[in-house]
This record gives sequence, C-alpha cells and structure tokens, in this order.
Amino acid sequence: MGLPSINIVFKTAASTAVQRSQRGIVGVILKDSALTGAKVMADDSEIPSGLSEVNKDYLEKTFMGYENKPQKVLAYGLAADATDFTAALNYFATQKFNYLVGPPDCSADEAKAIADWIKSQRTDNKRTYKAVLPNTAADSEGIINFTTDGIAAGKIYTAAEYCGRIAGLIAGTPIKIACTFAPLPEVTDVTRLTNAQMGAAIDAGQFIIFHDGEKVKAGRGVNSLQTVTDDKGEAFKKIKIIDAIDMMEDDIRLLTQDNYFGKYPNSYDNKCLLITAIQDYFTELEKGGVLSSGTSNVEIDIDKTKEYLKGQKKDISGMSDQQIKTAETGTHVFLKGTVGILDTIEDLDLSASMV
Repeated sequence: MGLPSINIVFKTAASTAVQRSQRGIVGVILKDSALTGAKVMADDSEIPSGLSEVNKDYLEKTFMGYENKPQKVLAYGLAADATDFTAALNYFATQKFNYLVGPPDCSADEAKAIADWIKSQRTDNKRTYKAVLPNTAADSEGIINFTTDGIAAGKIYTAAEYCGRIAGLIAGTPIKIACTFAPLPEVTDVTRLTNAQMGAAIDAGQFIIFHDGEKVKAGRGVNSLQTVTDDKGEAFKKIKIIDAIDMMEDDIRLLTQDNYFGKYPNSYDNKCLLITAIQDYFTELEKGGVLSSGTSNVEIDIDKTKEYLKGQKKDISGMSDQQIKTAETGTHVFLKGTVGILDTIEDLDLSASMV
C-alpha cells in the first residue's frame, strides 16, 4: 500500500527544502507619492519608474542578493511624509516574506516600531518574520542590527540607506551556507574599524560590513540577540541557524494544518503517524546537509501530556509512561523533538611547522 499520504507530503517538502530556501522574500516599506499600497516585483525590471531616485536605487540594491537574488520583493508605499507604518505592517501581516526593511530614511523611532512589530509577530502569532534595521539593538533573533556607515558605492550611504541591500543579500543566501564574509562588489570602502572594534561590534549583536584590505564584505552573520537562555542558546545568535529553524517551523506548521488537522481522529496510532511524518521530514533534511546526521528525534511529550490530563481533572497517579502516551487528549497533540542544525566553517585555527 505504500506510505500514507501525509508521510509522502512531509518527505517531499523536506527534499525540496534546500532548493526552496535558496531565494527568500524581502518586504520593503517605502515613503513615495508614486506608490500607493502594495507592489510585488519578481526582479528589478518591475520597479515602478515613477519612484524617487533614492527609492529606485534602494530597490535595485535589494535585488542584488548574494549567491542568488531574492525570489521577489514586496514593496508597500506610504505617503512621502508618512510617520505611521500601521497600514504597511497590516499588509505585511497577511503576506509571506522572510526579511522586512524600513525606508531609506528610516528613523530610530520607525526602526523601533518595526522591531517591536516583528518581535510581537514572532512571539504572539508564531510568525517567522525577521527584519534588517539600522542601529537597532533589539536583543532578538528576529532583528538584524546593521550598523555600518560611510558606505562608498558611487556615493556615500548610511546604514539605513543600505538595509535593503543587506536584506537582499541574506535572502539570497542558500540555507546550507552563511552570509558570513559575503562580498559586496559594488562597495569600494566603508568606515574603517580596527579588528578589536569589529570583534566587539559582532559580539554586541551587530551585523557589519568591512574592508579586508582588498574588498568589502560582510562580517559574521549574526542577529541582535544578546540575552541567552536555556531555550535560546548561543546558536540562536546566528542568522543561518534561525533561518533553518524558521524554515522547519513554517514547513511543519503549514504541512500539519493542510494534511493532518481535521483529517484524522486523535488516536495514539494517528499521533504516531504524525511523529513518523515529522521524523521523515527531519531525516530528509539530514540527507540534504541541513541537519547533522543522526541527531533528529520526535516523540510524544509526556510532561505536557501529563499537564493536560491534570488540567482535565484526570487521576494520573498510577499511570505508566505508555499509558500517558496513549491517553486521549481531546484535540491536542503534544510532541517534542531534537535536531542538530549544521553551521558553516567560519573559523580556522592552523598551526604550521617548519620542515
């Protein structure tokens, strides 16, 4: 009879994950009287000709990407003198995108408003949105704090004016590699920092670009997260790691909603069916080099199941772990799992001896 359809769907999604992750989507908030509302662009040839030169340049640089160009750019135009981003953020709340940026003249207050919205969406609505913002120490895995100024690329750009370029670069970075040391060939120079200053900036959660003596390239691919907890360790400071986590969360949530919820009775056997499907998804990601081989595991979360049963006034004092696993849990399925996300090579320690 072959595998149940849900297993096939999960395995298929995992097998295409690397390809799908190669080109992300960037959202851009603009202030321009020539654009009212939303504009979806597949490439820079679709940039509206009536936009200001500053905004056209901003979008063109967003499309430059890195290994790949962004899949598309979603722009939302507000009045040229707009100070309230509510309409734009309401639009983006209904869209699928990976990275959001403010306008080229994004102020500190506007950057904070976007950062607060992103953090709220990630915490309250379980959306995997992220943003690239200028000089915004948000202490969040969802915010990339871009801090480099004095960017020479035909003219001198501020950090705010180059956030679109950075968002496009990250969105064009495939999931198996990192944006660390990605070159920006159009940039001839930036405000120079010492090695100690660059190290301190990166340790403080700043995304920087720097001149290595020959060319300008990105520093380490980090987000603004600083507060490390048991739930969010040091690895959560890496853009690549968060991109992989967000991809898996999106895939599992949407695949479960579309192929599992409402379609199976909530029996132990059908819970095991979902466990097998998710495990197959992780195994395919291991084969694809996204996850470390042999690290993935999914199982029923006994502790959360116990909490649910207690909340339903069930006497679980004499129940074994297997009885807890097979207990009826209404509409709820409580699972837990572990994965090992592969990072990239970014540090080299080489000792050479004379012969």
